[in-house]
Amino acid sequence: MINIYNLLFYILFFFSLILISLVIIISSFFVSTKSCQKIGKLWIIFILKALEYLCGISWTVDGEDNIPKTPFVMVSNHQGPWESLFLQTLFLPTSSIIKKEILMIPFFGWGISRLGPITINRGLKVQSLRKVIDVGGHRIKKGFVVLIFPEGTRRKPEDGIGKFGNSCGVLASNQVVPIIPICHNSGKYWMNRTFKKKSGDIKLKLSKNFLKPINEMLTEED
Repeated sequence: MINIYNLLFYILFFFSLILISLVIIISSFFVSTKSCQKIGKLWIIFILKALEYLCGISWTVDGEDNIPKTPFVMVSNHQGPWESLFLQTLFLPTSSIIKKEILMIPFFGWGISRLGPITINRGLKVQSLRKVIDVGGHRIKKGFVVLIFPEGTRRKPEDGIGKFGNSCGVLASNQVVPIIPICHNSGKYWMNRTFKKKSGDIKLKLSKNFLKPINEMLTEED
């Protein structure tokens, strides 16, 4: 019976994904990126509620009041699809760092391309770092949060946290904004690269500023 519910979820997920992608693509010619992201947020909430109803995967957020009102760098561990969706709802507009291959996925990639992502080639590390710092800096100045998964790839929950790249720290320092670290265990329930899902409650925690804006630290030292 659990597999039937999983199947129903994926049918709903993929058909609604095609629809929302088309809506975003068309809307992007008439409204702002932030407005398109608001449309995407409604779909994300809908699909995660469907996940909860059909597959029994709920979530609890601790520290949501730690989210600043102004742009910052959002840094999270990466275990599966869940956080790629949910973290897009915490602050609008958000610009995510994604691999360029995602834009080639029919409908989904085309829709994502209209939401202001920063695409990188993971094989070109130096060029990718420069792009994150340069383009990410411009986005922050325009009021965006930049979302980075600094491990670079998804990891199994049992493997713990991987080594972080340094783009998040450099970007935050250059733009004088804080880093908000996020930790979760989504991979225990919406498991990566498998049809199976396990019911349970995803725990997500947002910590207080990991890196204060440099100007605040200088003021404290004075």
